[in-house]
Formats: sequence, C-alpha cells, structure tokens
Amino acid sequence: MSADLSTTTGARRAAMVERLEADDVLTDVRLREALLSVPREVLLPHAYVRVSDPGVEPIAWRLLDGAHPDDREEWLDLVHSGESVLLQRDGEQLDALVRGPVTGGNMTSMSTYGQATVEALQTLQLCPGQRYLELGPGPGVSLALAAAVTGPRLSVGVERDGHMAAFAQHNLDRLGLGATVVEGDALDGHPAGGAFDRIHSGIGVPCVPPAWVEQLAPGGRLLTTLTTRTPSWPGQLLATRTGGGEIEAVLRGRPSGYRPMLGYRWLNAVTMRPRIKADPGVPRPTRLAPPPDDAYGFWLAAAYLAPGLVRDFQAETMTIAAPDEDSWAVAGPGEATVRVHGPRDVWAELEDVHARWVLAGRPHRYRVTVPEGGGPQHVASGTDLRALKWVLPPLAPVPHQPAASYPTEHHTENVL
Repeated sequence: MSADLSTTTGARRAAMVERLEADDVLTDVRLREALLSVPREVLLPHAYVRVSDPGVEPIAWRLLDGAHPDDREEWLDLVHSGESVLLQRDGEQLDALVRGPVTGGNMTSMSTYGQATVEALQTLQLCPGQRYLELGPGPGVSLALAAAVTGPRLSVGVERDGHMAAFAQHNLDRLGLGATVVEGDALDGHPAGGAFDRIHSGIGVPCVPPAWVEQLAPGGRLLTTLTTRTPSWPGQLLATRTGGGEIEAVLRGRPSGYRPMLGYRWLNAVTMRPRIKADPGVPRPTRLAPPPDDAYGFWLAAAYLAPGLVRDFQAETMTIAAPDEDSWAVAGPGEATVRVHGPRDVWAELEDVHARWVLAGRPHRYRVTVPEGGGPQHVASGTDLRALKWVLPPLAPVPHQPAASYPTEHHTENVL
C-alpha cells in the first residue's frame, strides 16, 4: 500500500471512529484502538453494489475493485461508511472476480455493518488474554478486531464456506494479528480448540446449539441472534457460565440481527405487496393502536406467540402479513381502526399478545433455560402466572447444499 493511500485510509478509519463515538455506540477504549489500527480495507478488497431496485429480478450488481483507480474512492467510502459490505454471490470463489456490471445471483456473505460489530464485541466485554471463538466470521472483520484486543493466537473463526474461509485467512495473515479461520460447520463450534472465554455467533439460530454451551469456559460469555421464520423481530441471546458452572441466559428483542443458519427460510411479504395495496382489507375497530417499533419486548414475544407473521417495513402504514395463510393486516386509517384480509385475523392475534405482554409487566427481556447436554430451551418473562412463556424450536438438520442466499446482517427497517 502506498504512503498516500495509507494516510487516506488512516484518516477514514479515524472519521469512522469519531462517528461511532458521537452516536454513543463506541465506549470501549480497547475496541477503539482496535478500530483505529486494523486496516479494514485489507479484509474488504472488493465490494458489490446493487444497481437494480428492490424486487427487480434478476438483480443487477456492480463490483468495485479497490485496486482499480476508477473504483478506489467509492470503495473506500463504502468500506469506512459503517454500512454492510457485500462480498460474495452464491458461494463463488473470491480470488479472481472481475470488476464491473454483474447480473443475477444473491449475496451469500457480507461484512456486518459497523454499529452491530461494535455493539456485539462490547457486549462480550473482550479483554487481553481471552480465548475468542467466532462462528461464521465471513471476511473476518470482527475476528480481526477481537484478535487486536485479545492478543495473537487466541482468536479463531469457524467458517462453513471454504472459499470464504481461505479468503479471510489470506487477508488476516497480511495483517499479522495471529487470527485463524478454519473451515467447518459453525453449529459444531470448534471442539478441537477446547474451551473459550468469549463466543460470538455471526449466524442466527433457533436455539443455542449444545456444542456451543459445552465449549464455554467458566466465566465465559456467548452471544448469538435467535432467529424465527420472520426477519422482522429478531432476538439477541447472551449466555454466561457462572463460576459454579451453571448457564444463565437472557434474551432481548433487537432492531437487527444476523442472517439465519444454512437451510433456514425466512417469510417474505414482497410478493404480496401489490395485492395488499390493491385490497388492504375490511376495516374494523381495534383496541390496539400500532405499537411503537422500539417495543422490542412485545415484538419479540409476537414472533413466538403469533408465529408466521412478517412485517413490510416499507409500507406507508404498519402492514403485517401471514404469507402461508394469505392473510394480512393494515393499520389505519386512524389509531382506532385496522383493515384485515384473509382467513387468519392477524391483528386479533397481535391484540391478544399485546394484552398478555401488558399483564406480564411489559417485559423487555426474558430468561432462557439452556440445559447442559441439550434438551428443550424454555423462555419466560418471570415466574408468576401472568408471565409470558414459550419453548424455543429445536435445531433442524443442515442440508448439504451451497450457502443460502441470506444477508449477513438484516436491519429491521429494511426487512420485508
């Protein structure tokens, strides 16, 4: 890298850190130093930019090559913007990509957007000397940051896609941080590595895999997204192994979460959009005004207690559909009415869940029982009769097929 480019990228990293601090996202001093010192452009040497509008098929892309002078400024802006960086289509090899327009395919790997990475690593409370395991590291940005904090030869990632694993390892070696990426199934963790002080999953799972719990050291922390069939209302689970060896886990609703595990299919309301617009449904009065977007505890409960629903965040008013039942609900006009369509009364179910949530004390977090060695994982907001309770669905066998076309990080405002 030339001296001029090194100075330019250093200045962009500093500006990125300043934005994170100004937004009260970045508070950890060690992570701040890691963000300033790790040249993320080495880990993200190219980027796809979507050219076509949402819903248009086949998708039109443009590949930016960071080494090409005509792409460099746009590429550097994107890499340091804090947005997700799209890197791989349909599990493709990454060592001979050609810049310029590309048609078709879906993204199978991307770098998580900056705020999510910072929040996750800060939640884990990384310290020097800790052993760190990343499950589904993709290009290795958060793995590199973790290695810069923990020290060399203490951070390892498990990546299912062989092309991405080799790509990430090659770029990490250039940084000299002593981070390792091994190819394997992230659901199995990394049993050969022993116990880890910190475990971070970059994939969403319906429940906590027993292998992850087994590899969590005393005093260790494990952080993962819990995914349901809807991308609209993800949950984040933080598990801690106490000094006595017990697992204590807390589940919270979040505005965003990581992509689901391979083979997991999200519901999608995009194809229903024209029909919903043409026929929003029959109006009826409602006792439930549209709940605020940041009532995460309610929306998380709805994902489990009224399963099969997905929200269209691009609709003008709150629109929630049940694609499998060809049903939907559109809020309004006004706070006292809602329009419903189809055999499933979507809004009535939300009214019921909301009433139960209020009686339970409007919980924003839930305790999760994670048995050692496997078994049902129970979720509860409390211990009294009014508590909200459910059981997490079990892990399903992962099919042997190319990587699924899911984004690595999904923001609720973009969920369909």
